[in-house]
Amino acid sequence: MTISPVDFASLLCSRLCHDLLSPVGALNNGIELLADEHDPEMRQRCLELLSESARASANKLKFFRLAFGAAGGFGETVDSREARAAIEGLFGENGRVKIGWLVEESVLPKPAIKVLLNLSLLAGDALVRGGTLDIGAEHAADTIEIVVRGEGPRIILDAELRNALSGGGDQGIVTPRAAAAYLVRALVEENGGTLQVSPPDAPILLFGAAFRVR
Repeated sequence: MTISPVDFASLLCSRLCHDLLSPVGALNNGIELLADEHDPEMRQRCLELLSESARASANKLKFFRLAFGAAGGFGETVDSREARAAIEGLFGENGRVKIGWLVEESVLPKPAIKVLLNLSLLAGDALVRGGTLDIGAEHAADTIEIVVRGEGPRIILDAELRNALSGGGDQGIVTPRAAAAYLVRALVEENGGTLQVSPPDAPILLFGAAFRVR
């Protein structure tokens, strides 16, 4: 499965727009309600909703900037605390997903950070009724190993995402929804690594990636 850089950039932009539409739309609706509302209690509730939507928008932007963009500066490594904060901001604030952080390395190479974040995004989204998301990474010599484990009452990782992770797919077509999975696969292959996904009937969702870093 291969797509052009221009097409992939378009996929990422579409994914970003889709994910930001809900919180930004809620901000717009909240402002309109606030303009027409005169009851003090209702105005207070509108302000609370605006605050929640603004925080959700900021958290999504911080996560996607690190997972898809060039955040972390111009160096070869990124502070792993930035990745943890991004994941906890995206999933941890509402209490639906409990984050288990098992990364002892203070910094990780940029490709590793992007793989870790995007696998966490896929696993967190698959926990449709919440659950636990455990994230681990080790850097030994010139090899990075990343493990992301999701467990919850209902786990859904559909075939499109599995195909993108495995390098298959429907005639090589990648949709915006599968952009994160495609990016993971591309980064792992680019660095001569391997990527594993637990089978569909497994009671937990498990991602494993191992690759060399320069």
